[in-house]
Amino acid sequence: MSVIATVNMSEPRVKRIKTCLPLCKTHITSDGSLARQNFPFVVEESLCGVSTLLMEGSYRLEALETVQETEVSKIRSVCRSVFQAKIFEQSDLALPRVSAYFHQESEKELERAEAMLEYLSQRGGKYCNKNIQRPGTEEVCAILPALEILLNQWKEEMSVMLEMNQLAHEYGDPHTASVIKSQFIQPLVPKVKLIGDLLTSARRAGCSNDSTSGFGEYLIDRLQETLTNA
Repeated sequence: MSVIATVNMSEPRVKRIKTCLPLCKTHITSDGSLARQNFPFVVEESLCGVSTLLMEGSYRLEALETVQETEVSKIRSVCRSVFQAKIFEQSDLALPRVSAYFHQESEKELERAEAMLEYLSQRGGKYCNKNIQRPGTEEVCAILPALEILLNQWKEEMSVMLEMNQLAHEYGDPHTASVIKSQFIQPLVPKVKLIGDLLTSARRAGCSNDSTSGFGEYLIDRLQETLTNA
């Protein structure tokens, strides 16, 4: 008597890895994409999650409405509210160069998010809908805490990108590893050093967490060359 074995033709479940990366836990891969080639699911899932991290960073320190559209053009129109810049445009603070600096970094951070979304699309991947939450840092109104938050954000991004680079190598995706290194890790190195130096200067100038040391705030505001050429 012959025995006919029943074969389960369903796709195997993807085993989740242990990682500190901001993975998209509800990610749905696009296996049918013609552009998809040598693109591990875990790398796609990680790129999706890291893209959201970058978008959140583009307007950290300022309250925004929840973003639900995934199209880059719609994301850009919502994210135009600038990263901490409006706080430093207030008449009682009057720090135009600092305002311009945070506006500049908001735009660059958004461009980085868009670049990652574009790369995800080029590889045949898919970006999932995300709710971008309010960061809850609207009370920041002095340079010192603003720079500290910015430095911590970039250090977090650096750590995430380094792990993303390693993950891509481990899963046999050297192209993603190269893109992460050249477009996302290398540009962060001088930024982290710059903010660290600015924080040292701010403390030496007497800047405080409550914006009461106006002279120190003024000195930092006058560092036009450093701020605008960063």
